[in-house]
Parts: sequence; structure tokens; C-alpha cells
Amino acid sequence: MADLLFSPKFVGPMRLEHRVVMAPLTRMRSSIGNLPNDLMLEYYTQRATPGGLLISEASPVALTGYGFERAAGIYDDAQIPGWKRITDAVHAKGGRMFLQLWHVGRQSARILQPAGAAPLAPSAIRADGTAWTLNGTVPYDMPRALELDEIPPLIDAYRQAAARALQAGFDGVEIHGANGYLPDQFLQDGTNKRTDAYGGPVENRARFLREITQAAIDVWGADRVGVRLTPSGSYGSMSDNNRHATFSYVATMLETMEVAYLHIVQPRIGGDAEPDPVDVSVLRPLFSRTIIAAGGFTAESAERLLESGNADLIAFGRAFIANPDLVLRLRNHWPLNRYDRLTFYGGDFHGYTDYPTFNSDENEQSSLPSQPTIG
Repeated sequence: MADLLFSPKFVGPMRLEHRVVMAPLTRMRSSIGNLPNDLMLEYYTQRATPGGLLISEASPVALTGYGFERAAGIYDDAQIPGWKRITDAVHAKGGRMFLQLWHVGRQSARILQPAGAAPLAPSAIRADGTAWTLNGTVPYDMPRALELDEIPPLIDAYRQAAARALQAGFDGVEIHGANGYLPDQFLQDGTNKRTDAYGGPVENRARFLREITQAAIDVWGADRVGVRLTPSGSYGSMSDNNRHATFSYVATMLETMEVAYLHIVQPRIGGDAEPDPVDVSVLRPLFSRTIIAAGGFTAESAERLLESGNADLIAFGRAFIANPDLVLRLRNHWPLNRYDRLTFYGGDFHGYTDYPTFNSDENEQSSLPSQPTIG
């Protein structure tokens, strides 16, 4: 078991020594000014492994992009040094790290927006749900539709954020096009009722995602840019009249753009997925490069999906929260810590950096290669 999960894989020019990826996980532990800090440094360093890939927590590209208070940002040069300390520490352990670029769009509240303004969206349609503040959750507010001349500056915000990520020493960036956030709101017709060049047919609705991805490619090159999608998720009150057609178009578009990977959140049994879901088996024939699959995997289910050929890497989220040594635990079939959901968002080191590693003989913990090979 786990032969493929612990085999090497290239992502663009970057060789990974195993296929266990740390999923992007919003934790809300940054300092005032949304600055990466020492606590975050410890958290990511704990989870870095030789030749392993970490994807950072979602990092807003603009102040208007916040739906979670104290998420570490990438919209200001002052945030670069804190991130650089983190990437240096991950690299010192032989790991690799991508930064996830984020704008929540309508999934926000006025209390989190500059000057208390309405959240931004492609169309003025309110989402069900709540934004997260350090004092508790608050309902989403009604967004306002972006004017056409406001869209290019948003695209430039992604470009500038990608450039800051490069300065901060990351190995690449991931566009957060999933979970009903701004790119997803443009993409799906349940949230996009525009009649201009960013609305109507799928080619127009995918334009925002295409342009922000191209902005990142302009900084990094295509082989250092990934895109995350939730083709079968309804989180954020998302809907589309033909998800198969919409996300098949997007996968084909991103194949043409030659991005390094697609990061697909798989539908879960009993979850919020629609019937006849769009999963990696649907998108694999349309996208030839790396596919990362996420969605409640165990070592066994991860291995089965890798064997199918429909995914190349497996992202683990909650298991990585509770197990800083998750890679070793999966490789050696050691039991996992249970996660504490109450400490997911905000707080201090509790439920963040205080989860124990597995107590085992030193010779058992030497099973990972000492250094990755980077092509």
C-alpha cells in the first residue's frame, strides 16, 4: 500500500519526492496588518518535508478580498518579509511552497471591507452564509456589481500579488478559483448575470479567471502557476445550469494555457455535491498535466485514485492541521491525531502548533529522502 503516494512526481520543472500535498487552509493567525508572523513560521515549518509541497493558506490580493479577518495577506510590500522567513524555513527542510492568491468577492461583510463599503461581485446577488471575524461570524452583506472599468485594476492586483510572492521566495502561486470566491462567481451563471464582455456565454464568464491566471503567468511562467476549482461544490450559494460544459471549457482553456496543475476538490458522498458530479475523472481527459485531488482522503483512498490515473497528487487538509508529521504517519501507517474543529479559525497556538508528533524510534523516522531533487 502507498507505493504511488510515496513515489516522485514532477510538477512543471519541480520534482517532488512524494505525492502528499498540504492543502490551503485558512487559519487566521496573522498579526495586525495581516502580516505573517512567528507563529505561522512555526506552523509551516512543522509541516514541511523533504521534497514535499505545501500550499499556503489563501492570501488576499486586495483589502477588498477579505471574508476572514486576520488572514495573512499578499497585497502590501510589508507582508513580503514575513512570508520570506516562512519560505526560507520550508526550503531549509527541503520542502517546496506555493502561495494561494485569493479574493472572496461577495462572500464578505461590510465590517471587513475598506470604509465599510459593500463587497464586490460580478453581479449584485447576495450569498447565504457568514463572514469570519475575531469576534465571531457575521452575515454576508449584499454585494455591488463591479463596473467594467473596475475589473482591470483587480486583475492587476493579482499580478502584483504574484510578483510579491516571487519576491517572498515561493516556488509558485495557485489561483483560488474555487469555493464560490470571486473567480468562481464570474465563472458560474448562477452568480454572473452580466451582459458585457464578462457575462453571458462561458467564454465570457471564464474571461476573469483566464486574465488573472495570465497575470500570474506573466510573472512566473505557466509551469509555476496552478489553479484550484470546485466543479461540484455548492459552497457560497453557487450554481450553474451546465457545470459539465462550464468546467470542461475551463479545463480545456487551462490546458491551452499550459498551467502547471489543476487542483480539483472532489465531491464527497453525502456532501453538497450535485448529482452527476464533475470530478477528476471528467477533467482528466481534458487536462494532460498534473492534477491534484482534494476531499477527505485516507492513505488507502488516495492510493486508489492515484492508481486510476485520474490524479497525480493528493491534497490533505484537516489531517494536516492535526498531524504536523502527516507524511511520516501515512508512510509508516501510524495512527492520526484527531483534529479540533473549534480551533480551526483564529486564536493562538492551541490547535495550531501544539499537535504532537508520533513518538517512534529515530530510525523509523528516517524513511523519507534527506534531500529533494529539483529539476
